[in-house]
Amino acid sequence: MSDASDTPKSHGRLSIRASLTPRDLMEEPRLVQGAFVAKVITLLPEAFPGTLGLSLTGKALDVGLWRLEPIDLRLFGEGKHRTVDDTPAGGGAGMVLRPDVVDAALRHARVGTPVDRDRWPVVYLSPRGAPFTQQTARRFAACEGITLLCGRFEGVDQRVLDHHQIEEISLGDFVLTGGEIAAQAMLDATVRLRPGVLGNAASTEEESFSDDLLEHPHYTRPATWEGRDIPAVLQSGNHAGIAKWRRARAEELTRDRRPDLWDKRRG
Repeated sequence: MSDASDTPKSHGRLSIRASLTPRDLMEEPRLVQGAFVAKVITLLPEAFPGTLGLSLTGKALDVGLWRLEPIDLRLFGEGKHRTVDDTPAGGGAGMVLRPDVVDAALRHARVGTPVDRDRWPVVYLSPRGAPFTQQTARRFAACEGITLLCGRFEGVDQRVLDHHQIEEISLGDFVLTGGEIAAQAMLDATVRLRPGVLGNAASTEEESFSDDLLEHPHYTRPATWEGRDIPAVLQSGNHAGIAKWRRARAEELTRDRRPDLWDKRRG
């Protein structure tokens, strides 16, 4: 008997994938056709979905607006102990993830994905990478999916990064014990920009970094709290005045707290 096809079949807006493995239809996650797919290569697959399974990203995951596929790097390890790392060439502290092991995981992850990196980026989460910004999140959100490689130990053998032409991205100027937390942060920033996840597109247009500005301050009831009042303009009903006030506060905060962004806007 021939194997079942791996080609997804469309049923309305949802897509399914044929499999010889029996499934519990009550537990089978739905997937909206054209949904964003995130593949995460990690030594800690149990860390996912983590916070991505909660709140709006979790609801979007449940209804099939995006799919998360953790890939256990250990399964591609060498020998009976499934070794994934070795000592660094030239000496030094720590261990380095082996190129052959990472290569096998990457080859597994790329099955069924576009070759064009503009459609499907492949990213290594690394403190030496380019900074992750809101612009990066928008770029990723416009793609069909993404593959993230989570580092551990001292990092990944450079040869496999070069061979697969992997993009390196950093969450910030600090070092974590691994890439899993960074992966969750980047996916949260990306998935929330996908259609239907937030429900209100205006929310993403008015928040910090949407126009290289920090977001203006927010207020809500009660009108007076601990002797502090909500600014009168926000209670005036004058929408033009409110927009002007918010813009001025956003510019003031950006100038004071993020001169790098302020200079970028001016130059």
